[in-house]
Amino acid sequence: MSERSELKSRSPVRKLMGVQVVGTGSFVPDNVVTNEDLESLGCDADWILQRTGIRERRHAPPGMATGDMAIAAAEIALSESGVNRDEIDMLILATLSPDRLMPATATTVQDKLGLRCGAMDLSAACSGFLYSLVTGIQYISTGCCRQVLVIGSDANSRVINPKDKKTYPLFGDGAGAVVLAPGSPEQGALSYTLGADGSGTELLWRDAGGSCNPFDPEKSKDGSWFVDMDGRAVFKWAVRMVEQCSRDVVSAAGLEIDDVDWWLLHQANARILDSAVESLGINRDKVVMHLDRYGNTSAGTVPLALDELLREGKVERGQTLVMSGFGAGLTWGSTVWRW
Repeated sequence: MSERSELKSRSPVRKLMGVQVVGTGSFVPDNVVTNEDLESLGCDADWILQRTGIRERRHAPPGMATGDMAIAAAEIALSESGVNRDEIDMLILATLSPDRLMPATATTVQDKLGLRCGAMDLSAACSGFLYSLVTGIQYISTGCCRQVLVIGSDANSRVINPKDKKTYPLFGDGAGAVVLAPGSPEQGALSYTLGADGSGTELLWRDAGGSCNPFDPEKSKDGSWFVDMDGRAVFKWAVRMVEQCSRDVVSAAGLEIDDVDWWLLHQANARILDSAVESLGINRDKVVMHLDRYGNTSAGTVPLALDELLREGKVERGQTLVMSGFGAGLTWGSTVWRW
């Protein structure tokens, strides 16, 4: 990808208040897969830890799919919210690993949760939760919906090639969910931005299975339906993007870096997070980390981090949180959220 593409013009930054999170939930499978467990696939346990910061991840067992994890996380979020299920007006599910190509996994989740609302999948890979969150707050702020259920869920272990020793260890399975509702004028997105640069499509993609390259049983062994990633190029882009987006949304919110109470950055690689901490001058104690335990759960990383932070009782009314996702597309999304 060219230098110009890497630093493609900044996406617009907007503000949208009057929305709050009234419930959160998360789920990870019980099956813990350590770096040592992956040595049977030819992966080096020490290399994984040194290059990524990951010690273990969770893999969904046979019979458990993306939708099942989404349901488990959503059940907790709904219970915590106190919102009646009949009051949920929209369900948005962010995922790169849907149960099926058709219909949307969100419709299955909606049915099993006993909801009576619209339901749709949103495909923006590791940026999916931020895209879905912004979409949800738009529905509420325009008055189209009163309560929106937003879920990020991915069964990455099903779509990453186990023979890809540099990519397979990076990812884990998991889900997180939030329930959005109208809030006070002081609550919501002090600033947010969503962006994309399609010139980087081939840096991180699943080439086979769509209308451009339909699945061919005769070629099923070539691995083209698995996720393929140019790790070096994506890493370089992500480091720049995290810093750029963070500075943009914090500045647009009228804040300084030190004013942010919590940083919930996409958990892709510890070196990317370390770079952000150093370049932005962030207090490391304010950065939420679960990468070492879960790996990269794609659309699940940010809502998982938010749910864990809340359950530890660390978020107070009026605090500001930066939530940021970046990944395939190439896509990115960030927000400064006032709790």
